[in-house]
Amino acid sequence: MLAAHTPDERGGGEPVSDKKKLVEVENLRKYFPVKSGLMKKNYVQAVEDASFYIYKGETLGLVGESGCGKTTLGRSVIRLHEPTSGKIVYDGTPIYDSKEGIAVPMFDYRRRMQLIFQDPSASLDPRMTVGEIIGEALDIHKIATNKGERQERIRYLLDEVGLNTEHANRFPHEFSGGQQQRIGIARAMAVEPEFIVCDEPISALDVSIQSQVVNMMEDLQQEKGLTYLFIAHDLSVVRHISDRIGVMYLGFIVELAESYELCKKPVHPYTKSLISAVPLPDPELSKSRTRITLEGDIPSPINPPSGCRFHTRCPYAKERCKEEVPALRECSPGHYVACHLYDQ
Repeated sequence: MLAAHTPDERGGGEPVSDKKKLVEVENLRKYFPVKSGLMKKNYVQAVEDASFYIYKGETLGLVGESGCGKTTLGRSVIRLHEPTSGKIVYDGTPIYDSKEGIAVPMFDYRRRMQLIFQDPSASLDPRMTVGEIIGEALDIHKIATNKGERQERIRYLLDEVGLNTEHANRFPHEFSGGQQQRIGIARAMAVEPEFIVCDEPISALDVSIQSQVVNMMEDLQQEKGLTYLFIAHDLSVVRHISDRIGVMYLGFIVELAESYELCKKPVHPYTKSLISAVPLPDPELSKSRTRITLEGDIPSPINPPSGCRFHTRCPYAKERCKEEVPALRECSPGHYVACHLYDQ
């Protein structure tokens, strides 16, 4: 059973406030054009005005319903999707700034930031052996200077993720889902990155395997000082692995706080509904808890509602919510929420 960490159970070293910001994102937007007729063009507003930062060595979790923009945000941060507008600062250097016209070439940064894909079977080339898949990154970035060093590096990476060295000669289809995801993690680790976007890395795995992969990722983080943006829709997993959690709804970050704080004292109505849906191991506690059920479906990101995008499903919505977009404000130290109920 995965349990949420208390503030004293994670980090261990320096206080969070004293840590260095590795990733800073300001007012990030990502729109995808879609055709709707011969002359008219609409846009899928996947990410809207996202602002956050990630400290070096921490894990920022990102949760929300399917289609809320989590994956698009993660890929935009490392510029696999080129942002529509906004600003991204990596380790103190702006790598993208739409206002200043900055778009830094990303080849050198690819060694420093990597991505673990959601579907392990689809992300591995079925025509390549595991050794070729992992070694491809070593070749592109010229990390291994000779064949012997390359093979030794591949064996080391396989051992790091709990696989045997002879697995290097096998093809992806010969492995289980959990083993395929370990291969994907080894590929991401091959270039010795500092920052990894984990795009729902365990959602396609059995529950029994999920905890093994999560624990392995935590061990790698502690050993190598990695920084994670951990994207998932399972809040019980996110609160276990994350130092802080951001909650997304229809492209917006609606709440952001330390993991323990957000799970114990949620503020936004949407966050409260997500937490109420997390199963409890104690049947008595589960019976006594009130489940918050939201009415209706998520609106279309092509034609989102005006004002607060959550107002069409919010039981506390007022006229102001329909007209004005709430800003992400600090309601308590380190706890941010975008809701008109808390910005009086």
